[in-house]
Amino acid sequence: MAARFHFRLEPVRKLREALEREAERALSRAIQAEREVRAYLESLETQRLAIFESRRLAVGQQLDLELWRAGERFLVVLERRQLEGYERLRQASAQVAAAREALTHAHRDHLMLVRLKERRALQHAREQQLREALEMDELAVLRHHRQSA
Repeated sequence: MAARFHFRLEPVRKLREALEREAERALSRAIQAEREVRAYLESLETQRLAIFESRRLAVGQQLDLELWRAGERFLVVLERRQLEGYERLRQASAQVAAAREALTHAHRDHLMLVRLKERRALQHAREQQLREALEMDELAVLRHHRQSA
């Protein structure tokens, strides 16, 4: 009777697979956070352009200095927010890179165990074939001895 193949490191392989899935989710969260920071920076740029557009005067329109000063103050605030946003973007990009590296490492670890399992299963099948062939040879020899006796 053929013995079933049992991979002793199967619990470890399952753990590595779960760690790989978690690393994928972490990368997804990091990419989403980076997208949100980029969207925030784009909205700041849109606001900045809207201020410049609102400063344009139609022909014959008088300049309102209070409105101009308020726009300048808001531009300073926007610039500060943009600088903070660029710092957040740098951090988010670093997190994406780290998450990508962690996923690569987790995938490599999982794949190593998958390949080991495949090699061991193949080795087991070869050994099983060899055992069966030896048993068949032994049966053939016994039959031959019975027939010749």
